[in-house]
Amino acid sequence: MKVTYYKETDTLYVELRSNNVHETREIDENTYLDLDATGQMCAITIEHASERADTPFMQFEQVETTVP
Repeated sequence: MKVTYYKETDTLYVELRSNNVHETREIDENTYLDLDATGQMCAITIEHASERADTPFMQFEQVETTVP
């Protein structure tokens, strides 16, 4: 996964996998979802990100779970 913030356009791009984008769906006027040829999510684009997310304050946390 790769997260890129474009300050000039205030756009946050979250690449979930590096598959080729086959289709882009508009979720709302500022949010777009990229899908590959099999319908799997590839990426999410968020316009006006500073107004809609806590950029540039982001963190990543991986939590290990134990199955009983």
